[in-house]
Amino acid sequence: MKADEAFSKVEKEYPSCVRCRVHCSDCCHAVFGVFGIEAVALKGKFDALPRKVRRQALLKADSADRELRKIEIRMQMSEDDPQMKAMVLAKARVACPLLSESQECILYPHRPITCRVYGIPTAIQGKGHVCGKGAFEKGKKYPTFDLDAVYGALYKLSLEYMKRTGNQDSEAASLLLSVSRVIRDPAKKTEAGAKKKDQA
Repeated sequence: MKADEAFSKVEKEYPSCVRCRVHCSDCCHAVFGVFGIEAVALKGKFDALPRKVRRQALLKADSADRELRKIEIRMQMSEDDPQMKAMVLAKARVACPLLSESQECILYPHRPITCRVYGIPTAIQGKGHVCGKGAFEKGKKYPTFDLDAVYGALYKLSLEYMKRTGNQDSEAASLLLSVSRVIRDPAKKTEAGAKKKDQA
């Protein structure tokens, strides 16, 4: 996978800058969403986990959803101020329901693209982003993973999958779903795509 290759390359070239370590869960508390095609894959792997593990994750999903609703309300209060909304999202800390008590992802080998490249420089809508725990110097150029290109590919795959399953709503293919919603929703609903946008 290109994301894993990109991460390994940057980690190898800038080992002192990439601070990702086992049990570091900074990225597991960021607010983000997954495309429909990612949701289908994630849901399938989640449903294959032991019942006890799934039950614990679903309890955490309920808690995450409550926090996400609070964030959504704060964003609505920001009205049409995009900078304020971006600030609300940037400061939000919501634990991913896939994060175990030992601070490890229960679906680590199958984690979403966003999770795979967190920790190295990325670009979203032309703006660079780095992990707050990383040691990348501001103003210095580093290899940057283009998330826009990947998101575009995921959108196309989501759209193609939805059409194959009988859903012709092309707008739904661009919607991002919270991990808490993905693991909680029935598989058929996940496969059909969201009709309502989750705050991601």
